[in-house]
Amino acid sequence: MAVQGTEQVIQRDPALFLWILLPITIVMILTGVLRHYATILLQTPPKPPADPPTARERQSLMRGATIRNNLPSSGLSTAAFQSRKDYLIDGYKKGTFLKGGPESRGKEQANPMSDPAAMEGMMGMMKGNMAMMIPQTLIMSWINAFFAGFVILKLPFPLTIRFKQMLQAGVMTRDLDVRWVSSLSWYFLCLFGLQSVFIFILGNDNAASQVTQQMAMSNPMGAGGGAMGAPPMQPGQDPDKLFLAEAENLEVVEYWSVLEGVEKRLLVSN
Repeated sequence: MAVQGTEQVIQRDPALFLWILLPITIVMILTGVLRHYATILLQTPPKPPADPPTARERQSLMRGATIRNNLPSSGLSTAAFQSRKDYLIDGYKKGTFLKGGPESRGKEQANPMSDPAAMEGMMGMMKGNMAMMIPQTLIMSWINAFFAGFVILKLPFPLTIRFKQMLQAGVMTRDLDVRWVSSLSWYFLCLFGLQSVFIFILGNDNAASQVTQQMAMSNPMGAGGGAMGAPPMQPGQDPDKLFLAEAENLEVVEYWSVLEGVEKRLLVSN
């Protein structure tokens, strides 16, 4: 048992760094890159709407997200932004942009299983889930089979006992200092900590990030209308509810532009 106030020392083989920590990190990076390109190959480009009302419905929903995400760099004046904001919020709440018009609000949605385009969209989502889950399952099985039970590094900063379960998966003991990290926990740290590496290698709009994909699936109207060019409306979703949610998002947006006070900044810099 470790004595309180003393530094806990564990004799570790230096080869653990070369044979466990480094391979896990490299495999995680390579798997993310491969998952990115596999997702691109499996992705089915969205088909154009069959009729103008459907296209108007989709574009109206995307317009609200575009204004929210690009407001600072859009160059819109306060009056221009406010007029667009009021127009979209009013249309969203009244159901003006619905392909069936305001009278279609509250009606039961068509069964997506009977729509070929909706079925194709559901298959695309299933392919994305498979591209995300299968590699992670294989890597976890590989780590459990060959590297389970190893303590590979010690963090240089103190942590509270709440981190023990997260950092010592597979080797968690009562007396082990919380700063020691197991091989299985290193896998989870890489899983959620390599976002910046994937952005540097593949760019902001990449399919390698586990967190990015989960956010895109839970919020199809994220930045740019969804990750990897996903359609703004997924099969089975109620457009009226999406419009109301977007209206709430627009209501809390406050005007801000990079051009605000540009004259003063220019004079100060000169």
